[in-house]
Amino acid sequence: MAPIAETVQPCAGSSPTGIIFFSASHSKGALVSQRGLIVDMASRTLRIALIPGDGIGREVIPAGRRILESLPSSLGLNFSFVDLDAGFDCFKRTGTALPDKTVETLQKECDGALFGAVSSPTTKVQGYTSPIVALRKKLSLYANVRPCKTTLSSAFQSPVPHPIDMVIVRENTEDLYVKEERTYSDSEGGEIAEAIKRISSKASWRIANIAGEIALRRQRMRDQQGSPKRKQGMVTITHKSNVLSQTDGLFRSTARECLSQPQFSSLKIEEQIVDSMVYKLFLQPQYYDVIVAPNLYGDLLSDGAAALVGSLGLVPSANVGEGIIIGEPCHGSAPDIEGKGIANPIATIRSVGVMLEFLDLPEAAQVVYNAVDASLQEGKFVSPDLGGQATTKEVVDDVVKRL
Repeated sequence: MAPIAETVQPCAGSSPTGIIFFSASHSKGALVSQRGLIVDMASRTLRIALIPGDGIGREVIPAGRRILESLPSSLGLNFSFVDLDAGFDCFKRTGTALPDKTVETLQKECDGALFGAVSSPTTKVQGYTSPIVALRKKLSLYANVRPCKTTLSSAFQSPVPHPIDMVIVRENTEDLYVKEERTYSDSEGGEIAEAIKRISSKASWRIANIAGEIALRRQRMRDQQGSPKRKQGMVTITHKSNVLSQTDGLFRSTARECLSQPQFSSLKIEEQIVDSMVYKLFLQPQYYDVIVAPNLYGDLLSDGAAALVGSLGLVPSANVGEGIIIGEPCHGSAPDIEGKGIANPIATIRSVGVMLEFLDLPEAAQVVYNAVDASLQEGKFVSPDLGGQATTKEVVDDVVKRL
């Protein structure tokens, strides 16, 4: 099976905050769009969808738009925006959590998107399914890529003493998240609930492949920077095949086979049973480089890893696959602070950067990362989740002025 992408050297001054993936047809200033057209970035307008969803998504996604609109004109980029609907509130208003118009617009018109958050109910609601899970399936967004890196700040301290710089690559379309569940009664009248855990060799191969490509990219970045303490590129395969020998066993063996390809020969390949992975992740987080996992484990590990860098409000992600790129902050809808104007917008702003990287715009992404890092390092405007008192608007204003 051929690699899904070709990695290239970063631009000067690149930071390992994000992950840059280029098409094999890459040339400077050109983008291979989801419709297969190579276009000059300076001569076109990128169409970006804004999908706030529920809760604080409506407060942080406008921050993402403002960042894109405030990028320096010297980058030669133009953006247009389309507002799209999705979420539990949308379901209550319209009877569907993911309107057909939203999917069609993303497929036919958009280069990228920013998705806020979803307030999914904790009990079954007839007719409702998670719109972000459905979007990942409908648009073949098979990888959720979550960089997790220590942030230096004068306003708050990292929860762990050693700097962390890892990426968790989560399979996005399978596992228990296929949401095929049923309930029935046993012979004694008790209720039983069951769920399908689906793992395929196709999905396992492609997620392992993108994890390997990211690890290679990061290794080349470290080599270019010439750090005397740089570590070897590494992918850690996470599973529970000692118990789930068929499903997780298939994920493990397929990932192993994929990562044994010649192009990955410079990487160190390890594996961890998921419970041991949790223990070691919190004991020695600085050890890890790229972690690849099935859907459920990747979800849990990446949210947990956010605690190691201070807050979910700092951690970005990108949903990537065969077409559009969707940037998505790792936090949820946070109904407890909805409407108070204090949601941390940094995860969304960094998700803008990750989206730009996957759109072949590393220089623009670096401008975003540098502005965020400078704001956090000064520590004058820090949101309450990090121990500060700044409002969402104040944080965004401070980042914008640094662009």
